[in-house]
Amino acid sequence: MTTPRDLVLLGSTGSIGTQAIDIVKRNPDRFRVVALGAGGGNVELLAAQALELGVDAVGVARASAAQDLQLAFYAEASKRGWASGDFKLPKIVAGPDAMTELAQWPCDVVLNGVVGSLGLPPTLAALHAGRTLALANKESLVAGGPLVKAALSRHPGHSQIVPVDSEHSALAQCLRGGARGEVRRLVVTASGGPFRGRRRDELTAVTPEQALAHPTWNMGPVVTINSATMVNKALEVIEAHELFDVPYADIEVMVHPQSVIHSMVEFTDGSTLAQASPPDMRLPIALGIGWPDRVPGAAAAVDWTTAHTWEFFPLDDAAFPAVALAKAAGEAGRCRPAIYNAANEECVAAFVAGRLPFLGIVDTLQRVLEDAPDFDEPGTVEDVLAAESWARAHAQEIIVGSVEGAR
Repeated sequence: MTTPRDLVLLGSTGSIGTQAIDIVKRNPDRFRVVALGAGGGNVELLAAQALELGVDAVGVARASAAQDLQLAFYAEASKRGWASGDFKLPKIVAGPDAMTELAQWPCDVVLNGVVGSLGLPPTLAALHAGRTLALANKESLVAGGPLVKAALSRHPGHSQIVPVDSEHSALAQCLRGGARGEVRRLVVTASGGPFRGRRRDELTAVTPEQALAHPTWNMGPVVTINSATMVNKALEVIEAHELFDVPYADIEVMVHPQSVIHSMVEFTDGSTLAQASPPDMRLPIALGIGWPDRVPGAAAAVDWTTAHTWEFFPLDDAAFPAVALAKAAGEAGRCRPAIYNAANEECVAAFVAGRLPFLGIVDTLQRVLEDAPDFDEPGTVEDVLAAESWARAHAQEIIVGSVEGAR
């Protein structure tokens, strides 16, 4: 019997983290969680997870949550009928560097499910520590791609990244089918969101409620609206370029409403390999923490006893220009992808608040990128944060200007 693989789960109270814990609990012979990290907004769940899994350390990014977490441990123990001598409190790490410290905790795999740019320092810390990084944090590659590549190059043969996004997991699986020199292009699939098939002039009056009605996936509001604008797919194109070192010109997006084919790889001999499974994030999570091995029963398979119809449509760049805009930003480099991502977050918040129309999200992104100063290629996390700060401020200037101009 093999020794269970030790895991550090960052973002344990979020969607990725809770599904990862489900996989761990169903496979105790394969995985053992040694540390958990979260933002600190749900200390009750974090304490319950830590006591159930018997972890060595728990981290919260919000320093003020440390005392609340300690109280939550005793409340959870009392709920379970445990006396004070029945359990040992794990080490509590609190503050803005908590996730970075836990990313270097002795383990085999770090799963980074932290949301936003806060996920970049833990990514770099895990790679510097020589860990396998199961990466579900988009910003690490979108905003900090050059930094991540530099960290990987300093630890060849030790650190590695295994993607957890369903599309990139699919690409990684398909790439096993041939040598890198045999790859012609990557094909990233998109559900098309709630507005698939609409023309640009049919999107002028879209409401936040309509944009949040995703037909396939149950995601948070930012990711769901990003799917409606196709910004989410645009960010995934940047990730695919950074992960697999394939030129932007050789990465295509196809709309696939059924969300069963998660991505494809076309090879130079004309073959195309596709990865198919019902939409369920537990499969790429399990593969991420178990790589290169598969975890039996991680998720349901396609039911081959029934008929299926799978459709594919080319992306309408006129109605959804976000992908083309992201490719241009990625090719330009010099913090442009970080600017793209940060400005988009401001635009999405303004759209949800009713201060920006739906089409104004990507239109504002384009203006921010056009106005961006000539930043250097990022060499530190601070360089990335400075570019993001400029992007957020300038996006707000444009949004405020557009609101005043409409009065």
